[in-house]
Formats: sequence, C-alpha cells, structure tokens
Amino acid sequence: MSRPLILALTITASFTVIELVGGILSDSLALMSDAGHMFTDTLAIGLSLAAMKIAMRPANAGKTFGYLRAEILAALVNGASLVFISVLIIYESWRRRTSPPEIDANLMLIVASLGLVANGAGVYLLHDRSKATLNERGAFLHMFGDLLSSVAVIVGALVMIVADVWIVDPILSVMISVIILAGAWKLVTQSTSILLESTPSHIDLEDLSKGLMGIDGVTGIHDLHVWTLSSGLHAMSAHLVVKDRMLSDCSGVIQMGESMLRERFGISHTTIQVECDRCEDAACVFDHHK
Repeated sequence: MSRPLILALTITASFTVIELVGGILSDSLALMSDAGHMFTDTLAIGLSLAAMKIAMRPANAGKTFGYLRAEILAALVNGASLVFISVLIIYESWRRRTSPPEIDANLMLIVASLGLVANGAGVYLLHDRSKATLNERGAFLHMFGDLLSSVAVIVGALVMIVADVWIVDPILSVMISVIILAGAWKLVTQSTSILLESTPSHIDLEDLSKGLMGIDGVTGIHDLHVWTLSSGLHAMSAHLVVKDRMLSDCSGVIQMGESMLRERFGISHTTIQVECDRCEDAACVFDHHK
C-alpha cells in the first residue's frame, strides 16, 4: 500500500464533511461543489488503493497477465467520476445564474482556507507519485483539482465580502468544473487507449519495424503488435522472417531484437516468432503491417 495515498485519503475524507457542512450553512454552491468533488476524491483514492492491492496479486492460470489492468480500470473510473461531477456542477451553476442566493461569504472564506491547507498537503504527498502509474496520476489530479477549487473559492469569497456580487459563486463553480474536466478527459482517454490496446503514444511503429528489419538475417516482419499492459509496462509480439538457418542460430536474432526493443523503445515484454518463409495461412487476422 502507498502511505501517501493513505494520508491523502484521510485528508479528503475529513474535509469532505467539513466543506459539505460549511457549504450548506453558507449556501455556497462553489463550496458544496468542492465538497462534492472532494467526496469523489475520497472514493477515487480509496479505489486507487484497492486497485494497487489487487494489481499486486500474482498471475494464475485464469489471469496469465495477473491483475495489472486493475489500476487502469481504477484510473478510468476516477476520470469518469470527475467528468460526471463536473457536468452536475455546471448544470447547477446554470440554474442559479438568474437568481443567485445570498452567500455567507465569511464562513465560505474560512472553510475554503482550511480546504486550501488540506488540499495543499495532499498535493505535496502525491506529487512524487503522480508519474509512477496512471492510477496514481488520477488520484493526484483529483487532489490538484481540489487545490485549484479552494483557491478559486477563496478569491470568490473575498470578492463577495467586498462587493456583495453573488453571481460570482456560480461563475466560480463553472470555472472550477472546466479546469477539472480538462484533466479528467485526458485521464479517461489515456486509460481507454490502454484498455483498447492501442500502440503507446511514444512508440513510432514504422521506426520500430525498421529497427527489427535492421537485425542481421531478418528479411521480413509481419503480425506486429505493440500495446500497454499497465502504466510503464509495454509489450510487443511479432513474426520475423529470417534467412534459412539452423534453429539454434535463431536465438541470436531473438536476443538482438529483445535488446533493441528494451533499449530504444522501453518494451520489456516481447514475444518473437522466427520463420524462414511466411505462411499466409497462419497470418494474424489483425495484421495491418504486411
């Protein structure tokens, strides 16, 4: 288990209750929106912790790749929950635009300031882990979105205290939601791409093919597939056509291929089949690189 995630979960769970009560008492949509966002954060971080534990389970006969994709599923759920809550906040802000209620801006300012401290601590705890996995990046984005929300709510509260302009509250809610929505959409598209087994964005398939063709003795390549198993763990399978030779000589071709893929493209899991003549009858039905 990740200790930073556990601490972040404790922080978000505590301040979800504080912000919700503060939002109800002050009648601030921005504060209640932030409380709703923090509630999804609590669920998201809890889901991230559960996914990390599941992902550590060893592979078995039924799950030969283990449970690595559990983290990607958690990231997708995290992103989708952020999209959902953002849309709800935008809808409620639109509904309030014509007759925004009077807000207890002083209470709103106090609660938002406490939230800023809590969210700042959460962001600090998760910053170093945000690049480790897509799942942990999702948790970090939740906390960072809350940090931005707290800043916006504080600014809005100050404006309302000084100028009594209540329309600021729904406007702030929309701004917060749009910022959150941008990060959430990226998270959803990244996790969906992995689940669809798309070619990793940092890998040029044509460049990879040229690298394999550059191995001494390789005359052709087909049935080439590259995908991501989990964050930072990439896999590849391919059939290499080689000049006719003894089977024992082919191990050198495979070793050179594996070494090149690992060093140049960061692919750690490879499956390479060598053959002296391409068998059309055995060609992969998904092959688009003939």
